[in-house]
Amino acid sequence: MTNDTVSFGYEDVAPAEKTRRVGEVFASVARRYDIMNDLMSAGMHRLWKDDFVRGVKPRAGERILDMAGGTGDIAFRMAEKGADVTVADINPAMLDVGIERAAKRGLTSLVWREENAETLSFPDRSFDAYTIAFGIRNVTDIPAALKEAHRVLGFGGRFFCLEFSTTEWPGFGQIYDAYSEKIVPRIGKAIAGDAESYRYLIESIRRFPKMAAFSQMIEAAGFTRVKSRAILGGLVAIHSGWKI
Repeated sequence: MTNDTVSFGYEDVAPAEKTRRVGEVFASVARRYDIMNDLMSAGMHRLWKDDFVRGVKPRAGERILDMAGGTGDIAFRMAEKGADVTVADINPAMLDVGIERAAKRGLTSLVWREENAETLSFPDRSFDAYTIAFGIRNVTDIPAALKEAHRVLGFGGRFFCLEFSTTEWPGFGQIYDAYSEKIVPRIGKAIAGDAESYRYLIESIRRFPKMAAFSQMIEAAGFTRVKSRAILGGLVAIHSGWKI
């Protein structure tokens, strides 16, 4: 990266420091991650993920890389459609949870890999689609990760990203900000025994680029026909692009 620092929540830290600290966050919250998602979003994250996978349109036999796939929520949905899904995550604790969940569901076709989104080990043009849900904002070098996504996709491959953004609905943004800043860390303390990790997760949303700026980053990585779709006025957004 050209900058000497990157954002870790509201702090600016060295890139290596962010990578280390993000790793500690997800190692801490892995076992309670799905429960916390339900509590923080009132269960809506399940609907957002269903919507996201419908947009991806996974097909039988398709090779799909689910980056930052963690506990398997997106991969399970795509595997049910017959896609050949590789779940990749930089955090082994998150992968362990996903592997356990898959075993309980009898899903044996998934491939699990510990991978850094910025330096993937897969050969060029390995996949038909690349998905990443609620993970891109935690990547240290986002442009590098987007370029890697482009590299590992075959021609005609598609990129899909589900991520928090900034809602433009008058009033709703202020209500959500107050809830997330004051209530979410308390829920994290009560359920996961970790307020600070959830405080970081909320702060990371605040520092993430707005929809238009992130779309430009996707285009800069080489993708075409880049689109974004707002959910709840932009609180959550689905971004997509094609490698042509």
